[in-house]
Amino acid sequence: MTQAELLAEIRSFCEAHADPAQVTRYRKYFREGYDAYGVHQDVWERQRDAWIEEYRSRLGLKGFLALGNRLVRTGKFEEASFAIYFVLPFEAAFTADTFDRLGAWFDHGVRNWAHSDTACSVLLGPFLERGIVPVSRMAGWRTAASKWKRRAVPVTLLALLDRPAKVPSLLRFIRPMMQDRERVVHQGLGWFLREAWKVRPDAVEPFLLGWKDRAPRLIFQYATERMTPQKRARFRKVKKG
Repeated sequence: MTQAELLAEIRSFCEAHADPAQVTRYRKYFREGYDAYGVHQDVWERQRDAWIEEYRSRLGLKGFLALGNRLVRTGKFEEASFAIYFVLPFEAAFTADTFDRLGAWFDHGVRNWAHSDTACSVLLGPFLERGIVPVSRMAGWRTAASKWKRRAVPVTLLALLDRPAKVPSLLRFIRPMMQDRERVVHQGLGWFLREAWKVRPDAVEPFLLGWKDRAPRLIFQYATERMTPQKRARFRKVKKG
């Protein structure tokens, strides 16, 4: 079966199992919009696993990456989800080139927090954990046109927080992003800073103090939400006048 034929099969499956009630149910969680068929999760998962089993040897990592390029561009929620999970079984074969190809999905298709954060967690994070690529491989992502690719930077860095000694260098890496204009990036940064604070408060608190009067407040809302009220007060923006 060619990629085009499997793509057609995927769409036929999604259309056959579409449920508008499911779309209505989940749309409220996506401020940026939710374009989905409404396939029930258990049905989707069973078919995902069946296709991986059937086509793993025929398509391989290269074929599933190419198919993923097409799936993430469609805008359909279930199709992009298939793209992410089709690649996951090939983790042992990941290379730096694979990382760049997955990164391109953020430029040409990833368009919601669920796909962005899932890809960061299950696909991109392991590249950093295993040393396949250095953090610097994402340097250009910090100013990418896609807000989701920018968000992917701090969310992917979460994978390294089990190594507290790295936190100061990770803080230096996200510094150029601290005045980003997009809400979803603020949320990603705040999430990272909150989790980094748990392991290295001695590094994160001075960093936050240095930005408290300049960076968006949503970052601080997320970053300080696990602190005591007294400690959070230290990071309030000083009102002028």
